[in-house]
Amino acid sequence: MLTTLAMLASLSGAAATIAQSSQNEVDVELVLAVDTSRSMDYEEVRIQREGYVEALRHKEFLDAVKGGLTGRIAISYFEWAGYVVPGSVLDWQVIERESDALSFADKLEARPIATQRRTSISAAIVQGMSMLAASPYKSNRQVIDVSGDGPNNSGDPVTPVRNGALETGAVINGLAIMLRPSDVPDGLEKYYADCVIGGPGSFVLPVYKVEDFAVAVRRKLVWEISGLEPSLDIREIASNQPTTDCLVGEKLWQNLFDR
Repeated sequence: MLTTLAMLASLSGAAATIAQSSQNEVDVELVLAVDTSRSMDYEEVRIQREGYVEALRHKEFLDAVKGGLTGRIAISYFEWAGYVVPGSVLDWQVIERESDALSFADKLEARPIATQRRTSISAAIVQGMSMLAASPYKSNRQVIDVSGDGPNNSGDPVTPVRNGALETGAVINGLAIMLRPSDVPDGLEKYYADCVIGGPGSFVLPVYKVEDFAVAVRRKLVWEISGLEPSLDIREIASNQPTTDCLVGEKLWQNLFDR
């Protein structure tokens, strides 16, 4: 009798462990790292925010979530400029049902809109890696989604930090916001392709018009959640041979003080 009870207790404990493990499994752990530097005006930052909120509420986003192996993802969010903006972090939340997505979108929509000085993509990647390391979830894909409108000009150089993140198995994708002409000689999308993104299936998606922003964000999230490959023209941005000077942002910033 005691042996039977011990066996049942052992099986019950094992079942609880399996159930707990299953609850922590998601298809992807996705960090949204959003640029709020002062190179964007209030209107651009507002449009960017609305693009993310609209994408999270869209049926196409939820369909992509449900189409995964587990039908669940874990998502988090923060804003950055020359540093990670205090109070901007929205910690991990599982998206499984429409109510989950709406809840996360509501939290994001409620955040105050503000801009900060400088641009440190390297700080954004470090924060993204810190959040992935602290994630209580398990997945086969960890993705840092960086949106920005300029090159790194503050903090550590971006390329060594990017390379360190890739060594852990994380993927970095980019949304290059190009509503205004870029100071980067070969274009901001090429800078992101050569200096920021990396990992299996990584891509950079350029946005040239305000009216295209919401659709671009939604498309990017669907690609990241589903693991689908972007269209050929998007992949070609990242497939060209690297030619961009990854310190161009730091040099442009220094030139402001050398004149």
